Amino acid sequence: MSSGEFVSNCTADSLAQAAQLLKDGGLVALPTETVYGLGADATNADAVARIYKVKGRPADHPLIVHIHSMHSLGDWADEIPSYAISLARDFWPGPMTLVLKRSILAEDFVTGGQPTVGLRVPDHVVALALLSAFEKIGGKAIAAPSANRFGHVSPTTAQAVQEELGEFLEDRDQILDGGPSTVGVESTIIDCTSDAPRILRPGAITIEMVEESTGLKVSTSKTDIRVSGSLENHYAPQASVFLNRAPLSGEGFIALADVQTPENVTRLASPKNVEEFARVMYSALREADVHQLKSVVVAEPAGDGLALAIRDRLMRASKGR
Repeated sequence: MSSGEFVSNCTADSLAQAAQLLKDGGLVALPTETVYGLGADATNADAVARIYKVKGRPADHPLIVHIHSMHSLGDWADEIPSYAISLARDFWPGPMTLVLKRSILAEDFVTGGQPTVGLRVPDHVVALALLSAFEKIGGKAIAAPSANRFGHVSPTTAQAVQEELGEFLEDRDQILDGGPSTVGVESTIIDCTSDAPRILRPGAITIEMVEESTGLKVSTSKTDIRVSGSLENHYAPQASVFLNRAPLSGEGFIALADVQTPENVTRLASPKNVEEFARVMYSALREADVHQLKSVVVAEPAGDGLALAIRDRLMRASKGR
C-alpha cells in the first residue's frame, strides 16, 4: 500500500481535482477547524466502506456528514426542529454536529444503521472550498470521521495524517494540507431528535451557548444514539495516560504553563490557556510516542465549556487503546 498524494498548496485547481477524486470514489483527508477528517462521497457505499477499512473502524459506528451550508440540511434530514435551525444559524460554519432524523439520502452505511444522521458545516477555508467544488460537480456531501486509526489520537496536522494513515491509503488518495487545526478537539455533538437539545459529546460549543441560542434547557436524559468518539477508550497514544498526579522521572508531562516541570520529566506542552490546551493536546500526546515514552501525565484544566471537552477526551485516552 502506498501513502496517498500529499497536497500542500490547496489551489482552486487542486481542490477541483480533489472533488473529482471524491466523485470517482477516492478518499481525501481534509483539514477542519476541529481535527483532520478522512473524507469520502457520503452517497457512495463503496467509498465509505474504504473509510472504515482504512481506519479499522467498527461498521456500526456512524460517520459525520459534512455539508457546505445549512441550506443542505433538508437534503439529509427530516423533521428538523426550529431549535436546530437556531443552532445552525448561530454556530455554522463551526465545531458543532447536529444529530437529526435522517432522510432517504442518508443510508445505513453512513449512519451506522441508525435512523439518525450527524451533520456539520466545518469552519475551515479549505474544507468549505472542497465542499463547494464537490457540489459544483453534483456531489451532495462528504462523510468524514477523524483521519486516524480507530481509537488512536486524532490528527491536527496533515503530517500527522500521513504518519497515521499513509500506509493504508492508495496512490490516488489525497491528503490536503490546510495547516494546524485551530480548535483541536472534535465537534460538540447535539441530539436534535426530541423536544430539547441534548449534548452527546462535549466540544467548543458549550451547554451555555446551546441554551442561549435555543432558549431551551439542555436535556440530560439518557439516549441510545451512538455517535463518534463516545466509546470508553478512545483518543489514546501508545503511551499510558495518567491524570492529575505528580509526574515521575522519565515520564511525559502536559500542563498549563504556570505548572512547573519536575526534574527528569519530558515537558510535552505548556499551553497558556484552555483554548491553547485544546489546540495542542493531541499533538502533545503524539509527541509522547515520538519520544517513545511509556507514560504521560496530564494536569487537566478546571472549569466548564472547552475544559469539559478536554477532560472528556483525556478521560477516554487514559483508558488506553
